Amino acid sequence: MEIRASDEDRERTVADLERHAGAGRLTLDEFAERAKVAHGARTLDELAAVVHDLPAESGAAANTQEPSRDLLILLAVAAATLVLLGFLIALIRS
Repeated sequence: MEIRASDEDRERTVADLERHAGAGRLTLDEFAERAKVAHGARTLDELAAVVHDLPAESGAAANTQEPSRDLLILLAVAAATLVLLGFLIALIRS
């Protein structure tokens, strides 16, 4: 049974191809050719064929939203700590 690919599936595959081209696994011509195929793919099997010979991304590398979320949480905690420290210093001086 063939499962239809969504626009998001196609864009995710092209993003994977961009990472592989950036890592030197694909030439620009190979990237352009595969990206064209990915944009025209109708099924998930067609998308899988575009990246079949490339290594799978690790969980941390593949998930680009998680590190930015973690960074935002870290920055929020640091900002809250600085605000509390400012209040403590103001209380001590008064």
